[in-house]
Amino acid sequence: MKKYKVAFVCVHNSCRSQMAEGWAKQLGSDLLEVYSAGTETYPEVKPLAVAVMEEAGVDMSGHHPKLLSDIPEQLDLLITMGCNVVCPFVPNQYSEDWGLEDPSGGPIEDYRVTRDLVKAKVLELVARIKSGEIPLA
Repeated sequence: MKKYKVAFVCVHNSCRSQMAEGWAKQLGSDLLEVYSAGTETYPEVKPLAVAVMEEAGVDMSGHHPKLLSDIPEQLDLLITMGCNVVCPFVPNQYSEDWGLEDPSGGPIEDYRVTRDLVKAKVLELVARIKSGEIPLA
């Protein structure tokens, strides 16, 4: 089966897009070549994001924020997290925005809610690709 290049993008690549990368690598590794990136630099992945993903069995301890210039120039899927960011154009076959609120600065419970929403969206994305609902060449 062909692997599709997917990138999850938000402003800092420090929370939601990192969670999406972690889930997609775990839940869609047979189908997806996974990347995440941000449009601005940031010093670290949010420690609470790493902690709640660890609770769910996803190790993000080696993750670090990346920029769009760190990922492939051509993607099959581009998923933005809902940060009202206008991304520079990244060639892709399909894109969508997930409209997720950033839990940064909130309590750990907010991170858990985001983690679970991201997992559900990644599972849905994988199912939609497999079913052919998302048209990819």
